[in-house]
Amino acid sequence: MRSALLAIRDRLDRAGILLSGLCAVHCVLGVVLVGVLGLGGEALLAPEIHRIGLGLALGVGLVSLGFGVLRHGRIAPLVIGGLGLSLMAAALLVGHGLPEAVLTILGVALVALAHIRNLHAAC
Repeated sequence: MRSALLAIRDRLDRAGILLSGLCAVHCVLGVVLVGVLGLGGEALLAPEIHRIGLGLALGVGLVSLGFGVLRHGRIAPLVIGGLGLSLMAAALLVGHGLPEAVLTILGVALVALAHIRNLHAAC
């Protein structure tokens, strides 16, 4: 049973890394396609996409990073991930544009780093 729970937590960390990467790609493509080419603004910059992404990041992050602390006792991944999630939440408040993209990309980079550190700490 314990090994099954650990496998689920590892999968959640990997999912968190994948979601972070997809979010960063979305932000960069959004800035390029909308800012430079004027394409896809309604779909790429829809507030619902950002709220749903933040909700997924919060759920995956809190579960996997929280379980990581319980497993290996290191709080650093949870703190790093919390800071990243805070930056992502702040990005929702600044409106669309470069500040939002910068906050989001920094946030997802920190969340991905937290998941990576969580996986390494569990080894």
